[in-house]
Amino acid sequence: MLKRGIERVGEKVIGAIEEIGQLTTMLVSAVVWMFRPPFRVRVVFQSFESVGVGSLFIVLLTGLFAGLVLAYQSDMAFRMFNAETLVGATVAISLLRELGPVFTGLMVAGRTGSAMTTELGTMRVTEQIDAMAVMAVNPIQYLVMPRILATTLMVPVLNMLFNFVGIGAAYLLSVEVMNSDPGIFLHHITRFITAQDFLFSTIKAASFGLIIGLVGCYKGFYASGGAKGVGEATTSSVVTSSISILLVDYALTVSMWSL
Repeated sequence: MLKRGIERVGEKVIGAIEEIGQLTTMLVSAVVWMFRPPFRVRVVFQSFESVGVGSLFIVLLTGLFAGLVLAYQSDMAFRMFNAETLVGATVAISLLRELGPVFTGLMVAGRTGSAMTTELGTMRVTEQIDAMAVMAVNPIQYLVMPRILATTLMVPVLNMLFNFVGIGAAYLLSVEVMNSDPGIFLHHITRFITAQDFLFSTIKAASFGLIIGLVGCYKGFYASGGAKGVGEATTSSVVTSSISILLVDYALTVSMWSL
């Protein structure tokens, strides 16, 4: 019994090490293929459209309601201490530093990351990826690299749109519904928000985009077991990406804002 338990733990550890090695190899290969011909510009822009335009609605909708809820709850809390003037700064800081990158990453992981895994997983189990290799088309260059590049670059853009919509929604609620002074609201935002906040927010979003693209492609690229295996790979992709985003968010928060 004990021996079998130790064997299972060992299998899990070995499996995790193998996955880390495969992920690293895939990432390095994708980076190398970014700078090697042939340059498949059309495929890259198709991935940009899929990630950016495809995720735009859900990201903006999430930003809208995140800003509204955050502004309302902040206003209700600050009224207890007659500090309603801090609502604008609180909302802006919360969105830029934490909620914007994290919510954007989670939405893109659920929408685009899962789609990547499903698409590549289907191609794997139907042997389309093997056929590409036979035709001398590198699957990493054609399938993986454009998707990783697109998520890494487009998630920061979506993050800034999320923040803009969230702060705008918070402004409208505070001014039109909660009767806050618009000048004071904007003054405190410009007073407490710095260029460093925008930089760190962008770094976070790019890191989350890299995670989404890499995990989504990896899970699909190595899927097996037919339709059931593709479904399991898709579920694993979303869960792994979401947990990784939260873990990396904490690590980046502690490291960046302790400088």
